[in-house]
Amino acid sequence: MNTALNRIGPIMLVGAGKMGVALARGWLDAGLAASQLVIVHPRPGEDLLELARDYGLALSTEASGLSPNVLVVGVKPQVMDEVLESLAPVIAPHTLVVSIAAGIDLARLASKAGTQRVMRTMPNTPVQVRKGMIGVVSGPDVTAEDKVAMDTLLSASGQVIWLDDEAQLDALTAVSGSGPAYIFHMVEALAAAGKRQGLPDDIAEQLARGTVIGAAALMDAGTVSATVLRENVTSPKGATAAGLAVLMGSHGLIELMDRTVSETRKRTEELGRI
Repeated sequence: MNTALNRIGPIMLVGAGKMGVALARGWLDAGLAASQLVIVHPRPGEDLLELARDYGLALSTEASGLSPNVLVVGVKPQVMDEVLESLAPVIAPHTLVVSIAAGIDLARLASKAGTQRVMRTMPNTPVQVRKGMIGVVSGPDVTAEDKVAMDTLLSASGQVIWLDDEAQLDALTAVSGSGPAYIFHMVEALAAAGKRQGLPDDIAEQLARGTVIGAAALMDAGTVSATVLRENVTSPKGATAAGLAVLMGSHGLIELMDRTVSETRKRTEELGRI
């Protein structure tokens, strides 16, 4: 049992979709006792029901009977205000309120939760395999002990990136929060290109998927930059250089990715104004 994790509890998770379930599984796998976690979700899906069965978790359709030390709210931005207001009976002076919703700023969280002890965090979907990138920013009344507690909780699911400027969290959301979808689409595009070059569908998909997995593993195996790794693959005037001339040329991948991240950030900011 992880004593550091269990000193943080009790923890209440309100809203347990895929992200909430992934975080909860990370905490439990890292040694959090099931008795220290209460999950509130009105209509539990199969993933949540499976988690509850695996660990003997208490599930509830409403938040009541407990003022947790940490309250993690994982609902959609569109219903965050309503949910936070409904949680007033369980938010005590000792409760740290943590949002994993995109776009809802700290001031709005504090206003609706009735406390300045608030944090925002943005994990990405690789938390499901303990490879997440998780950005965090904290409100004015968050203590050093609160930050240590959250670092302990979140690091069970990946790398934790602390930000000093809240505005940077929307940029982080556009890069790492949404980034896995960009990578998955790149695999789709690479496989489609292989099919157009005459490869059978299954082989093209296997090659594209395996290439991205292998390249990621190569980056993860050391500290060599992506630039150096790219250069290591590229022989002067070779085949890879010919392909990169397209990707790195006018209106190439850098410009396309800049537009992609910019549009994602813009939408993240819009969600915060809904």
